[in-house]
Amino acid sequence: MSDEMMVQAQHQAGLSFEISSGSGHRFLVDTDQEGGGQNAGASPMELLLAGLAGCTGISVIGILKKRRQNVHNYAITVHGLRASNHPKVFNTITIEHVVTGHNLNPQAVERAIALTEKQYCGAGAMLSKTAQIQHTIRIVESEENAESPTAPAVAISQ
Repeated sequence: MSDEMMVQAQHQAGLSFEISSGSGHRFLVDTDQEGGGQNAGASPMELLLAGLAGCTGISVIGILKKRRQNVHNYAITVHGLRASNHPKVFNTITIEHVVTGHNLNPQAVERAIALTEKQYCGAGAMLSKTAQIQHTIRIVESEENAESPTAPAVAISQ
């Protein structure tokens, strides 16, 4: 049995569309002026990267919470490099993870990201069919109840 999802797109003006998700959320998509749009919303390709960031983040933070890691902040930046010819798919995607917390276990963070990449993130599984996806990890130590980093980061690259 599959989980069906649905979105609807309603043309607004120029090249922009209002997207309505089956879960009741709305947002605008458009393209930049160079592409003939008005840059009134995120581009569809940006939304693919946003979906990957969200899918990855939800999975990783869920795993880290289950492993009782004391995470104070988790930021993800996704960079995509597209082909120069149409359909201009992503060839390379880099996901930068910055995990801030107290006494974080680097192996637990690496394992959460690996499990996400190999097993839990459907967006990543789909995008990996056309793009090489790389992960970089930076762990920042903070005080036990702090919300901001207090020590230099430890960089781990996968």
